[in-house]
Amino acid sequence: MTVDQRYCREGEGNILSRTLGDIGLLYHRPSGQTHIVISPVPEILEAMEDDSPVSVGDLLQRLSRRFDLGPQETALPKIAAHLADMAALGLIRAVA
Repeated sequence: MTVDQRYCREGEGNILSRTLGDIGLLYHRPSGQTHIVISPVPEILEAMEDDSPVSVGDLLQRLSRRFDLGPQETALPKIAAHLADMAALGLIRAVA
């Protein structure tokens, strides 16, 4: 996994989401699994909302407008790790 990897959200309608206080429920229709998530997953998905592929750097810029993420050299690997986890769950997908 590199910070140059690009990701996009799953196709529209493949994920249903509901918020319960500070947690989110994401139902992944293709797998039939429900994922219970907390911050920063909902914020990352929201930052990817335009459905165009984004890199870790793109997300850092978008998220930094709303949140203090600290130094870039520590924030980039953390965002990359979250994206890899989200891709493994099928919530987003890596694109070429």
